[in-house]
Amino acid sequence: MADIKDPENTILIELKDGTVVIELMPDVAPKHCERMKELARAGSYDGVIFHRVIGGFMAQTGDVEHGCEGGNANRAGTGGSDKPDLPAEFSKLPHDRGTIGAARSANPNSANSQFFINFSDNHFLNGDYTVYGRVISGMEHVDAITKGEPPVNPDKMISVKVASDE
Repeated sequence: MADIKDPENTILIELKDGTVVIELMPDVAPKHCERMKELARAGSYDGVIFHRVIGGFMAQTGDVEHGCEGGNANRAGTGGSDKPDLPAEFSKLPHDRGTIGAARSANPNSANSQFFINFSDNHFLNGDYTVYGRVISGMEHVDAITKGEPPVNPDKMISVKVASDE
């Protein structure tokens, strides 16, 4: 397990192969970090599938409306949460391997609950999508997520917790 410096700003995502530890960056994107913690604490991310996983690019998840048991799997990737959309918090941070980005529609201020984890350096996304965290442990588990758009048998986030709550 990673050396966790700030448990209040660390997310633990349990996947089929193990735990992914994400260090949030509230100094860079405070609203996005707060939203992720709020949804994690509510259990909203538990059981949500990875609905878009492109090898060499990224794994996208977080549709708490459609991407979980009882949701409409055919619409996974089109929804969010019952919270208002977030304003863009663009920064100079690059979309490097292991960084967490806020998924959104064409509107830069439409991020809500969905996010993606970069499999590789995706610098073409720089300045267009909010970066608000990075994987500090367990990237091998991210790499093992079933690929597809959508995957035939999608992996899911078994549980998502804030480290300070554990």
